[in-house]
Amino acid sequence: MDQHLINTVNRLQDALATLGPNANPIDLPQITVVGSQSSGKSSVLENIVGRDFLPRGTGIVTRRPLVLQLINRRPTTTITAAKPNGTSNSSSNGSLIDTDDAKPKEILAPVGEQVNETNPDEWGEFLHKPGQKFFDFNEIRKEIVRETDLKTGKNAGISSVPINLRIYSPHVLTLTLVDLPGLTKVPVGDQPKDIEIQIKEMILKFITKPNAIILSVTAANTDLANSDGLKLAREVDPEGSRTIGVLTKIDLMDQGTDVIDILAGRVIPLRYGYVPVINRSQKDITSHKSIRSALQFEKEFFENHPAYRAKAQYCGTPYLSMRLNSILLNHIRTTLPDIKSRIDNTLKKYEAELATLGPPELGSPSNIVLSTITEFCNEYRSILDGQGNDVSSLELSGGARISFVFHEIFSNGIKALDPFDQIKDVDIRTILYNSAGSSPNLFVGTAAFEVLVKKQIKRFEEPALKCVTLVYDELVRILSQILAKQQFNRYPTLRENINNVFIGFLRKSLIPTNKLVTDLVSMEEAYINTAHPDLIKGSSAMAIVTEKMQLSKPVQLDPKTGKPLPHQHVSVPSTNNDDEGGFFSNFFASKNKKRLAAMEPPPTTLRASGQMTERETMETEVIKMLIHSYFAIVQRTITDMVPKSIMLKLIIYSKQEMQRELLENLYRTDSLADLVKENENTVQRRKEVKKMVDALRHAAEIVSSV
Repeated sequence: MDQHLINTVNRLQDALATLGPNANPIDLPQITVVGSQSSGKSSVLENIVGRDFLPRGTGIVTRRPLVLQLINRRPTTTITAAKPNGTSNSSSNGSLIDTDDAKPKEILAPVGEQVNETNPDEWGEFLHKPGQKFFDFNEIRKEIVRETDLKTGKNAGISSVPINLRIYSPHVLTLTLVDLPGLTKVPVGDQPKDIEIQIKEMILKFITKPNAIILSVTAANTDLANSDGLKLAREVDPEGSRTIGVLTKIDLMDQGTDVIDILAGRVIPLRYGYVPVINRSQKDITSHKSIRSALQFEKEFFENHPAYRAKAQYCGTPYLSMRLNSILLNHIRTTLPDIKSRIDNTLKKYEAELATLGPPELGSPSNIVLSTITEFCNEYRSILDGQGNDVSSLELSGGARISFVFHEIFSNGIKALDPFDQIKDVDIRTILYNSAGSSPNLFVGTAAFEVLVKKQIKRFEEPALKCVTLVYDELVRILSQILAKQQFNRYPTLRENINNVFIGFLRKSLIPTNKLVTDLVSMEEAYINTAHPDLIKGSSAMAIVTEKMQLSKPVQLDPKTGKPLPHQHVSVPSTNNDDEGGFFSNFFASKNKKRLAAMEPPPTTLRASGQMTERETMETEVIKMLIHSYFAIVQRTITDMVPKSIMLKLIIYSKQEMQRELLENLYRTDSLADLVKENENTVQRRKEVKKMVDALRHAAEIVSSV
């Protein structure tokens, strides 16, 4: 069961590896190996496998991540060492161990010289070469080099695209490791100048994932505090909760020194602790010392060393392999339910996107155009009516924004108009005289009222037309909102044509809409309904003004009693302008008898001047009251009728006629095939999403078996 769990994750890695390192949406449990170039990472991995198979050399040897999947399997044959006389002897050094009977530490290859270079029970397989088995581990090394050069070239460049290698052997514990490029500080030879940054960024992509167990390899003969791998691990795992340390080159430490304090967690504690190991030296590799001999030396070293003999069972490569196997298994058990859930959720998301992108071929060009136009018009109506599938809870959209234009922006704009912010009392006074002609009015004239109120009604036209423009902008906004959806981006030419026809249709619809709202204002201006039931009556206005003027007069006291005298009724003002102020008082202000007798002609420009008489004041106030009353009536009418006009001529009309307009302009064209030519980005995205869906479906089938 334990091996089955790791194999399940391995199969998941293979299923998702085709997506590439940056596209893989699922964070799988894995052990990532980090360390400097001189820390001995490659030797640790080869000791775990029991075979020489990794590239060696100077500079950056590991230039692509290597996902190494170790699969423990039962041996099917027995290898015998041929004696010189031709007889064979099955010994412990030459035979393979049955995994069912082996102790945990003995699951690695038996100690002794490797008899044959190839073994039918040990082979490697690359994911990029499915079905091809590599029994010669020298060929595995060469294939790693070839595949690396294929992506990075033969220079010292690096790539984050992993190489997936699976090794089957009865001498390994089932385990998954990711070997990453060694950390370096100074570019050597033709290495890129920013090689340190490139490698660090690549490693961080792997070890920042929450499900990554970090295997930090450090040479024991250097200061642990200066370990590049450990420092990088602590950047993403400051508590050391998912980091295990490996101390190499124990045999090269100075006489009298050891790593006991580090193993006891008294230097830099890690949750999974540290494991000391001994790798082959460069001299051993040059002299072709076998890994099995090296493992025997490692075992004897720890068993005989005074500092480590008491804990020898917790030292060395066999224990490291067993420890990593245990850590990985526990980690998989913990994370597998979450992995299942994430695979299902991610699969649903990409299946939904794939459905939106649609199949490569929907049918004939005419059917595609027809279905796209129908979908667009249905979406347009739904958004206007507030019935779309993506109704937002965060902001107003669609028809709600148009309602805001009507009832907030336009309504408040109309209410903000003041009939007297552009006309002064002196203007009213002048119009009163002009409208009376050569015979001054005995009472307040209707003509002056109409002239003045029409000038104010005309002011409603500008905000009414502005309201039409604002609604037009909102309809264009809805258009952009719809066409931004994935299903309309699929055919860019058709999308562009829908956009152009829609805009053209709205612009044509603006002409009757603007005319209607302009006519509304003109209608109000054309006929001033002085019989309107809401208009204040002239007599009422006169009475109110008279009362105000009486109250504004200074109170006169009875000289005998000292009590206020009652207000007297206002008498009709005298028409003798010689004694009182008035419209012409300034012109006749001179008391020069000769000038008066000369009867000089009036000036070219004759303006009202002088202080208003009591009658002029009363007439002006009455006119202002009537204007204010009638202006309020028209204000209410315009506030109500303009939105109705826009709804009729622009919004409802577009909902009813838009589909017909699109069909007439697009569906009957001879270039339907050009309209439905797919966007290259859509084609590429469909391929990517289809690839993602296939990989996730495969992954879902794999985890469903657990």
